[in-house]
Amino acid sequence: MSLPYETALVTGASRGIGAAICRALAGAGVTVYALARTAPALEALAADCGVVPVVADVRDTAAILAGLNGAPVDILVNNAGGLATVKPLHEQTPEEVAETIALNLTAPLTLIRALLPGMIARRRGHVFNITSTAAHNVFPQTTAYGAAKAGLSQAGKVLRYDLAGSNVRLTELIPGRVQTDFYLQAFAGDAAALTAKMYAAQRALQPADIADALMAALVLPAHVDLAQIDISPTDQAPGGHVYGTVAPD
Repeated sequence: MSLPYETALVTGASRGIGAAICRALAGAGVTVYALARTAPALEALAADCGVVPVVADVRDTAAILAGLNGAPVDILVNNAGGLATVKPLHEQTPEEVAETIALNLTAPLTLIRALLPGMIARRRGHVFNITSTAAHNVFPQTTAYGAAKAGLSQAGKVLRYDLAGSNVRLTELIPGRVQTDFYLQAFAGDAAALTAKMYAAQRALQPADIADALMAALVLPAHVDLAQIDISPTDQAPGGHVYGTVAPD
């Protein structure tokens, strides 16, 4: 596999989708800077596939750029995100709402803003924003998360307009349910309950499936941009409507 790209930054790289993408890119000969907050997990990934660990919070752009040490990043994978709690908006704390928006919208936009000038100057780059089916469909009790992912999706559409003629591509990956620990915090760390609720009855996507979709977009000729890729489990059909009943006065 011959790619016109040399250096990647993958956020949320320590496990799940991020780790799978790191392995796929490293296997294609790309130098991968793997970003996460947990040093031991990144060190294990480095031993596995040769990534360069960058230990930092995805919201700390200055620390990330220091960890890159001037590396000319031409693939940016905005994978890191978070869902603090699965609750109606009016039951979430202000801190939970702010954290969800910061992780899923503000942080990726800030990284894009920081790295795009170099890509444009080199006329070589590909940005991947990993959103969610929650960005385009209604999933109860995910107001802030859905809004943040929808915002990132819309930002990508505007950016593609602004980037036309720059030779920098942008792809939005839109996964359905993926079997990872993403929801573990929302399940109070109860892995058994998470598996029973989310993964036991239907076949979920696996992290490697998302990595395969990313690589499929990456290897296309430079004049081809897969702008949006919906990746859905065969057993999942997102969306739907619920009509509540109101007791008479």
